[in-house]
Amino acid sequence: MVDARSTMQPLLIELGTEELPVKALPGLAQALFDGVIDGLDRRGIAFDRGEAKPLYTPRRLAVRLPGVAIEQPEQASEVLGPYLNIALDANGEPTRALQGFAQKAGVDWTQLDRTSDNKGERFVHRAVTPGARTRELLPEILREAIAAMPIPKPMRWGGHDYAFARPVHWLVMLLGKDVVEGEALGVRTDRMSRGHRFLHDKPVWINNPDEYLDALRGAKVLVDPDERRERIVREVEQAATRAGGVARIDDDNLQQVNCLVEWPKAIACSFEHAFLAVPQEALIATMEANQKFFPVLDGEGRLNEHFIGIANVESKDESEIRKGYERVIRPRFADAKFFFVEDMKQGLASMNEGLKTVTYQAKLGTVADKVARVAALAETIAGEVGVDPQLARRAAELSKADLQSRLVNEFPELQGVAGRYYAAVENEPLDVAHAIDEAYMPRFAGDAIAPSKLGQVLAIAERLDTLAGGFAAGLKPTGNKDPFALRRNALGLARTIIESELELNLPNLIFKASEGVLGSVSQVVLREKASIADSARAKGVHTPTMHGDLRSISETKFEEVYPFVVDRLRGYYTDQSTPSQQFEAVAPLSPASLLDFDRRLKAIGEFAKLPEAEAIAAANKRIRNILRKVEGNIPATVDPALFAEAAERNLHAAVEQAIADSDDALAKRDYVAVLGRLARLRPQVDAFFDGVMVNVDDAAVRGNRLALLRRLSDRLGNVAAIEHLSS
Repeated sequence: MVDARSTMQPLLIELGTEELPVKALPGLAQALFDGVIDGLDRRGIAFDRGEAKPLYTPRRLAVRLPGVAIEQPEQASEVLGPYLNIALDANGEPTRALQGFAQKAGVDWTQLDRTSDNKGERFVHRAVTPGARTRELLPEILREAIAAMPIPKPMRWGGHDYAFARPVHWLVMLLGKDVVEGEALGVRTDRMSRGHRFLHDKPVWINNPDEYLDALRGAKVLVDPDERRERIVREVEQAATRAGGVARIDDDNLQQVNCLVEWPKAIACSFEHAFLAVPQEALIATMEANQKFFPVLDGEGRLNEHFIGIANVESKDESEIRKGYERVIRPRFADAKFFFVEDMKQGLASMNEGLKTVTYQAKLGTVADKVARVAALAETIAGEVGVDPQLARRAAELSKADLQSRLVNEFPELQGVAGRYYAAVENEPLDVAHAIDEAYMPRFAGDAIAPSKLGQVLAIAERLDTLAGGFAAGLKPTGNKDPFALRRNALGLARTIIESELELNLPNLIFKASEGVLGSVSQVVLREKASIADSARAKGVHTPTMHGDLRSISETKFEEVYPFVVDRLRGYYTDQSTPSQQFEAVAPLSPASLLDFDRRLKAIGEFAKLPEAEAIAAANKRIRNILRKVEGNIPATVDPALFAEAAERNLHAAVEQAIADSDDALAKRDYVAVLGRLARLRPQVDAFFDGVMVNVDDAAVRGNRLALLRRLSDRLGNVAAIEHLSS
């Protein structure tokens, strides 16, 4: 038998293009890599993937595999023919049906094999043909992989009918040292790659795939994205150290820079110290988002006057590049400084006044209306969690003022951040200033919740109002549509309550929020009616009646908000590796407190680890099924005098003792202790079901046994519907 490894050769495919879209580049490279792998796999071509990964730069997408079989294995085929009763006549001679089948297969009918199935014996043609050479299949594999790529905005060039993300200029395809003849996107295959556009603008000979990385490295191209990324980080950190600080390397910014360069070189730059008077978040935002620079921070995390740019060239005169980087950033910084100064002149009170003219949502009034609702909610929540209600109200009243600022208009991502600065400048309590910013937390998936209790209160109030208002305005998400980001708000609300360990009655708070929304809606309707009436009087016509909007809002089912919030927790707990059965065991109880929901879920997780858990869960599932089928009433209490079997007496005694033992733990919400105690009932439960028949003819005995089972099931159900744990 031939060793497959001896018939393998390294493979290289490189597609050379104009500069590819930055954000799409990693995905395009991965898609090409996956497409080639899939094409080889579907054709049965063996390959050694090793540590292979997508390779790419702004001007190329590449696939390099350490070993690919030079040909397919032998291809076995089996074609089923007619059954014997159709294929042979009474004398055993072939019929026309069999002869036709044999002729189509290219053999004499006597060379056909036979096989059987559930309908009987039939003829079959089996053949083994040599596998195709891999080099003959690779062009088709490449074309299929390209066709399957998710091209964001396909471009056409020249007079061709085909399209790609960017015009294609060269195509390398090597199997071992040999060029694989073929064509894709109008370009013939070759072994000539291209070097750096400026540092090595000439063809690069690729002798074989194993020399690819080194050949391009010599041409000032780092085609391995991980190697390129490591060099960027190393150079940025070294440049920041020389500048006396620490580089802020945001993952998203780093990824984009990595997709912009082929031969990265860090350039240390600086700006005027006076710009540091501007909120550093604004300066950092413009450096990262607009220019793809890396800010430099001091030891306490404060921005200093240095930043690092990444050039795509090695220059003999870096000062010219530095001047260019500093020149492009200065106008943006100057704008930010101007906006900040002008905003401080305007003041929060004036900004807040402007919110009265900004519509939040047509049915829900202005942003000022929303602020008033959130302030009332925040005051209520604060009183329940030990936070100063007046501070909570004040923070809420100022929470949206910065939406009227010039700085936020220019940098929308600074909502809350700008408000924190303006509140601090106006000598508002620091807790209030920080809460204005923290109210937006978590801002994105994986972000932390608000760190302060006041910030948590404001974050909860803000999201409660958004959810109640969204449902009232008919904006409940459907499919992929979620215009008010209600799913994200629901998860942020739930996370804040759970992770801050705040004991809150969520249904009550939703009711409070709905009252505020209904109040705002009625005011909106009244204002519209007054405006229409004034206009009608001015024209001397009859005033029309308006009730539609108010009626539709009044009929909103606000009770749907709580289940909506709980449903968002499915993904939250899935990310924590919580089995779905455990979530389903708690969800039906709908605890008013999400913190209590979390405690129950964690208790179920601990219970599930016990050796008795599966049996107890299965028993409770059986009990629930029995009770569900009962017709008529079950006695409210258990009567020991009606026991006829030792097993039911023992179970009753054990259940009563377990209930007594777990009462205190249940009152303290120590659900782990409750379930742990109930798990010890397994022997008595097993003995009961092994030796006692529940549905006996004697109605009194039957009812008593049902009452005993309900007593047990009710206590188990006090924590969770553990029957969901039973497979």
